[in-house]
Formats: sequence, structure tokens, C-alpha cells
Amino acid sequence: MNELVVISGKGGTGKTSLTASFARLAGKAALADCDVDAADLHLVVAGTLEEEHEFVDGKVARIVAERCSGCGRCREVCRFDAVFSDPWRVDPSACEGCGLCARVCPVAAVAFEPVPRGSWRVSRTAFGPMVDARLLPGGENSGRLVTKVREEARRRAEAEGLDLLLVDGAPGIGCPVIASLAGASLVLVVTEPTVSGVHDLGRVLDLAAHFRLPTAVCVNKWDLNPEMTAEATRVAGERRARAVFRVRYDRSFTRAQLDGLSVVDLGRDEGAAADVAALWDGLQGLLAASAG
Repeated sequence: MNELVVISGKGGTGKTSLTASFARLAGKAALADCDVDAADLHLVVAGTLEEEHEFVDGKVARIVAERCSGCGRCREVCRFDAVFSDPWRVDPSACEGCGLCARVCPVAAVAFEPVPRGSWRVSRTAFGPMVDARLLPGGENSGRLVTKVREEARRRAEAEGLDLLLVDGAPGIGCPVIASLAGASLVLVVTEPTVSGVHDLGRVLDLAAHFRLPTAVCVNKWDLNPEMTAEATRVAGERRARAVFRVRYDRSFTRAQLDGLSVVDLGRDEGAAADVAALWDGLQGLLAASAG
């Protein structure tokens, strides 16, 4: 199975819009929205929710009032200012789950319990299954949740005989991104022609190179700053990206988003939609080469 992972060095570069377009152009594929901090692929790829499962990750402390002697030892050792008195309690949003308070409590009055962080979900789209996640307010993202989303999407694809998994990855270079990249056949890094965009492009390409993953680059809205596009192309060449693609600035992206569609749903023969179609053709060639 081919697994195309679309990532970016920063948010807002257009990777979700491109992933939705790839789903439309591919026709049949499994989808995984691994940007669980702000999952939004469902906004442009309509689906019907089929399953939802709770995700539990880490633990937080809770003071058991009937056992507490009020000695204050827990507050003394808490480096996160999560313990309060009158009555003695732990603020779960401030607790980092280190467990030190439970270890030092002389009367074992601190319970250390697993905590729900959100849920992962399976939806049915016109193209195939889509797996995404929702975090509860204040819920913390982790590589474990990203891995669960990606692995479940792969399992669904295999069960349905699909040969393509499209992954909308998280931005940046942290743990969620690393979890998104595991097992990728090809990584597409989406950037924009700005100083920060090119800087972050280099960092993401270095990350992919560390894991020896084949990469391609897309400079979105390239025509807004041709000089920075040339710099992005140079950076991509230095990091041995296999190809650099360009998508022009086009307000049809915004129109499509407002209608809950991908840009290629509005037409594939002109403007940015034609660039995206050409990009998809190029990626198919790179995926075939990687598989060979």
C-alpha cells in the first residue's frame, strides 16, 4: 500500500486543502487526519460518522478528601502550582501527571488516575474510510493518538482492499509529526514563499531526511513572491527533494472551503485546480518509483 503523508513546517500553508483534492483525484483512498490539535479535513471531505472511541492517555492527580490530613506536602513538591487548599484539591488542567505528590503523601490521600483526552473517530466518505480525532478542551496531543489514527486508517484500507492511504499530517517537527511520518512511502512538504515558510521547509526536510524518507515539495501561492519561491526551490534541492511543484494563488481555494469542497471539485482545467491536478500526476509518478 502506498502512503502519502502531507506535512508542513507551519500551519496555514494549505496542506489540508491539497489532501482533500488528492482524495477527489484518487477516487478511492483511505484518509487519516493526523493534525489532531485542529482536525479539519472533515470540513472539506464530507463524511458520515460510523464509530467513535474514547482516547485515554496519561494520568492526573486527585486528592481524596476523606483521607487527606491537610499536611500540605503535596503542594510543597508540586512544581506546576496545581495543588490548592481550602479545600485541598488538584487543578486537573494544571497537573502534568508526574505523580510526585502521590509518592510523597504520608497518608496515601492522592489518587493517580488515567484521564480521557478525547476520542478517535471513523467516518465514511465518498472516497473511502476517514479516521480523525477530537481532543477535549485542554486535552493534550500526543504521538500515541496520532499513531492510533494512522494505524486505524491503514487497517481499514487493508480491510477494504484500498492501495492508497492519504495522511494529513500535523505542522511542525515535533512528536505528532514524527508519528505521522512513520511508514510513509512519500512525504509531500507544503510551504509558502515567505521567509518563515522557507526556514521551516528546511527544518521539515531535515526531519524527513533523518528518517530516510523520500520527499517532494509544493510551494503554494508561489506567484505571490517568485524570489522566495526560488529560495524554497534551492533549499529543496540542497536537501535532495525529488521534485518541487508549484500551485498559484487562486481565490477558488477560499470559495471551495466555504462550500465544504476541494478546489478540484470546482473544475480541474484552469487556475490553481489545474496546478493541483498536475501536482497529483507528479506525485503518482513518484509513488510508483518509490514502490518499484
